[in-house]
Amino acid sequence: MILGINSYIVTNGNGQEAVKFYENALDAQVLSLQTFGDIPEDPNYPTPAEAKDRILHAHLKVGNTDLMLSDTFPGQPFIIGDQVTIAVSVSTPEKSKEVFEKLSVDGQIIMELQQTFWSPLYGQVKDKFGVTWQVSTLTQE
Repeated sequence: MILGINSYIVTNGNGQEAVKFYENALDAQVLSLQTFGDIPEDPNYPTPAEAKDRILHAHLKVGNTDLMLSDTFPGQPFIIGDQVTIAVSVSTPEKSKEVFEKLSVDGQIIMELQQTFWSPLYGQVKDKFGVTWQVSTLTQE
C-alpha cells in the first residue's frame, strides 16, 4: 500500500542554510536532520570531509504537511529544475518494486532499488514526464 507522498527539496551543499530559511519562513518545525557525516562509515566508500556537514535528510513539519530536504553528495550533478522531487512512501518491498517499475516505463532510473540503512528498498527514478520520484519502503514484511 502507498502510505503517502511528500515534496522533497534537493539543494547543492547549502542544505543547512535552506533548513534554517524554511524553518523561519514557513514556521516549520525541524523533526529530524541527518548529515552525511552521521551515516555509518563504510571503509570501501569513506565519506569525504567536504560532505560531512551536508544534509543527508531533513524532515520539517509545516502545519500538517511534511517537507523533506537533502543536499547533493559532492561530485554528483545538481541539475536546475530537479530541485524538487516527490518522495513516495510504500508499505512493502513488493509494492515498492511495483511502483518503481511502473514509474520507470519510458523513464530513466537514477538509482536502482536497493537496501539502504534507512530502508529495505529505496530507489530514484525520473518518469517519462521528467518528474523525479524517490521510492522508499518504510516497513519490512
